[in-house]
Amino acid sequence: MNKNLRVWIEGTIIAAMGMALSYIPIQTANAALDLSLGLVPLVLYSYRRGALAGMTAGFVWGLLNIVLGSAMKNFISVPQIIFEYPFAFAFGGLGGLLGTKVRLSVQKGYQKQMVLYIVLGAVLACLSRWFWHFWAGVFVWGAYAPENMSPWLYSFSVNGASALGNIIYVAVVLVILVKVAPRLFIPKDDHGVWSATK
Repeated sequence: MNKNLRVWIEGTIIAAMGMALSYIPIQTANAALDLSLGLVPLVLYSYRRGALAGMTAGFVWGLLNIVLGSAMKNFISVPQIIFEYPFAFAFGGLGGLLGTKVRLSVQKGYQKQMVLYIVLGAVLACLSRWFWHFWAGVFVWGAYAPENMSPWLYSFSVNGASALGNIIYVAVVLVILVKVAPRLFIPKDDHGVWSATK
């Protein structure tokens, strides 16, 4: 099978997996803490295949949220939906910028470097995704802020807990995974297409 086709198929499966995991509700009543279970497979995929492949899979996952209707329950405007779904989810694949370092440290068995790069990638992916949610919170959801509360502070308080919770969740799960199944981080063809950092 063509290596590029394999990467595309793998990315499509990751997007579908992210969408399926979206149906498991892990959210507080006021949405101040919203764990995105699909971020683990997305970030893992971005480590395997690079940032562009990860961002593409995340973008498809965001589109699936729109097409399958789960995004529409939060619909206020078209720009808000675009920012919070395709854009935000695509940026969840930015952990792939550290993909080469993760793969090399796994291949060489450098335990400390492996953990460091996996955690840094999780931080990058989660903060990049929640950057878009933060801006949507300021310019769209800020209108719903309590009286006399800045939309900036409102968005930070609502989105900050989710960003931090997801960083911890993604980093812990991926560090456990690399310890028990390091081969998941290295594709059989070991060819991360689209990555500028191969």
